[in-house]
Amino acid sequence: MKVYQTNEIKNIALIGSAGSGKTTLAESMLFEAGIIKRRGTVEAKNTVSDYFPVEQEYGYSVFPTVFHVEWNNKKLNIIDCPGSDDFVGGAITALNVTDQAVILINGQYGPEVGTQNAFRYTEKINKPVIFLVNQLDKEHCDFDNLLAGMHEIYGGKCVPVQYPIATGPDFNAVIDVLLMKKYSWKPEGGVPTIEDIPADQMDKAMEMHRALVEAAAENDEGLMEKFFESESLTEDEMREGIRKGLITRSIFPVFCVCAGKDMGVRRLMEFLGNVVPFVADMPQVKNTKNEDVAADSAGPESVYFFKTGMEPHIGEVSYFKVMSGKVKAGDDLTNANRGSKERMGQIYACAGANRIAVDELVAGDIGCTVKLKDVKTGNTLNGKECDHTFDFIKYPNSKFSRAIKANNEGDTEKMMAALLKMHQEDPTWVIEQSKELRQTIVHGQGEFHLRTLKWRMENNEKIGVTYEESKIPYRETITKTARADYRHKKQSGGAGQFGEVHLIVEPYTEGMPDPTVYKFNGQEFKMNIKSREEVDLEWGGKLIFLNSVVGGAIDTRFMPAILKGVMERMEQGPLTGSYARDVRVVVYDGKMHPVDSNELSFMLAARNAFSMAFKEAGPKILEPIYDLEVYVPADYMGDVMSDLQGRRAIIMGMDSEAGYQKLVAKIPLKELANYSIALSSLTGGRASFTTKFANYELVPNDIQQNLIKEHEAEVAAED
Repeated sequence: MKVYQTNEIKNIALIGSAGSGKTTLAESMLFEAGIIKRRGTVEAKNTVSDYFPVEQEYGYSVFPTVFHVEWNNKKLNIIDCPGSDDFVGGAITALNVTDQAVILINGQYGPEVGTQNAFRYTEKINKPVIFLVNQLDKEHCDFDNLLAGMHEIYGGKCVPVQYPIATGPDFNAVIDVLLMKKYSWKPEGGVPTIEDIPADQMDKAMEMHRALVEAAAENDEGLMEKFFESESLTEDEMREGIRKGLITRSIFPVFCVCAGKDMGVRRLMEFLGNVVPFVADMPQVKNTKNEDVAADSAGPESVYFFKTGMEPHIGEVSYFKVMSGKVKAGDDLTNANRGSKERMGQIYACAGANRIAVDELVAGDIGCTVKLKDVKTGNTLNGKECDHTFDFIKYPNSKFSRAIKANNEGDTEKMMAALLKMHQEDPTWVIEQSKELRQTIVHGQGEFHLRTLKWRMENNEKIGVTYEESKIPYRETITKTARADYRHKKQSGGAGQFGEVHLIVEPYTEGMPDPTVYKFNGQEFKMNIKSREEVDLEWGGKLIFLNSVVGGAIDTRFMPAILKGVMERMEQGPLTGSYARDVRVVVYDGKMHPVDSNELSFMLAARNAFSMAFKEAGPKILEPIYDLEVYVPADYMGDVMSDLQGRRAIIMGMDSEAGYQKLVAKIPLKELANYSIALSSLTGGRASFTTKFANYELVPNDIQQNLIKEHEAEVAAED
């Protein structure tokens, strides 16, 4: 295989809804390029993509598949991405390392929720988009109606390059308004017959040709001037205008294919090879120092690892993009993230489950390697005198969480190793060992996402596991001021223990002034603040610790021990054992003994005094509240709102966005536990949502009482 240069390489992501035909399209592209001799099918479980057992079990893409084709002396690196929103991590990874998105639309259904999500991700990272209407041979396909819907959602930027003469079972021909030719196919598809446009299609073709010419001209002043003068452009000028429009996202060309019958695929590949941007045409990627890094084969050697695959009999397969310079088999590089040295053994061009050995890959190219010692997803390997690191892939927040445990306790360590390995394959599987909740929690994008992990754990790793509902990280705080004192005294033989602490606790809010006086039962306590310590608690919120001891009642050397005692009790609130937060503690008096006082004595005295005061200060339970955005078809809006209100959600607003309704709400985390399942059931899988932690708020009194009873029952059971 020849070494392709940066100006001969194009990187393309195939994205879209589940069932839109991405894997089938990938098969036809590989077949047209001569990489495979026979096209496989998803049903027969013999496609180049979807070669993992779990994908064949479910009939869904779970991981992005990287492959390449050589076409017209250019190399097209293509990543076939999962369509299900549960596996969105693969699509996001692919979009970040490619330069062109091809969004497939199922001709029967038009833009679906998966289409909307895919397009939204391209918007966030400013990637060019080509829309590809697939499955035009299906009975319920109506191209004109579908195109009208696309215009309504995406605006006039959607410009057809082709339209079908007929759709449904009779589909076998399109009019290409860029080349102004008719393409038709025999039932077996493949190489088209190219003819002049029939007279009965000429008016429609000319109208769409003019719209395409105008859209192409808008992206270049010179082309616009020529268009105003002659109202036409040459094919090459149109291609140049479309290329510039793709880069700036001012045009979204629309193509037509029937991937299952290999109709239109060859023409699509010609367009990808001739028109879409090269790596060098796109904006430069920034490293973690916010420096632009050019895809320059003469630059310093730097390789970014964006994906790890675990394959039977091989182990880790590490996929990379050459960010700068050239990488050769046998190169000695430094891992910028881990500080370790690494030798690149054999390097390969990717072809799904197969690999083609190559000697060299240049800036902008995508490849893979095996048997690296210490390289993880997201790591950068650099040559000498290069210190780039990259962190440009941002994954969405998790939507579905479950506690996981091994059925056999002896398998726990093996389970954890397997979970960490799976996180390398899909970074949206997030593993958390929660000291607070005493659970191992798996976070993912949905119920199916976690079901897939469980299937792999049990079938690939041979480890039986069980999911349980994950506990909620409640917090405790106080609502009023209280005072307490405690004397710790212990005498046994030699030196004893003595420490007495008097303190006041009160709720803390950001920016409140230091206290000057308190009143309890008519008695006034004046404060003379000697020192102030502000502790940002690792579980959120703050502890403000003030020393107001006068007259040397407690030596200042014991203050750290008193703070430690308070902190220990903050880690286990009296109501449910949850972390406490947003409390101000003022130590104003106490006593010590010249011989028996020590750090331990004052730590124990402080723990007990704080606990007593906390219980008298109107303790309340706080629950985590999340910002929720739901994208839902208008038909289902009423059902979704009604369901949310039953989940104690507060609707903050509604808006219309790209053909869908966007509903914004605040909702307790407790009520999100099964929301992905409920929303899918309510809307037939046509809605999606995102969540983000917002803040902690007081739980209603009835829920607080239930939580306290549950905690008391747990404690009693443990005793």
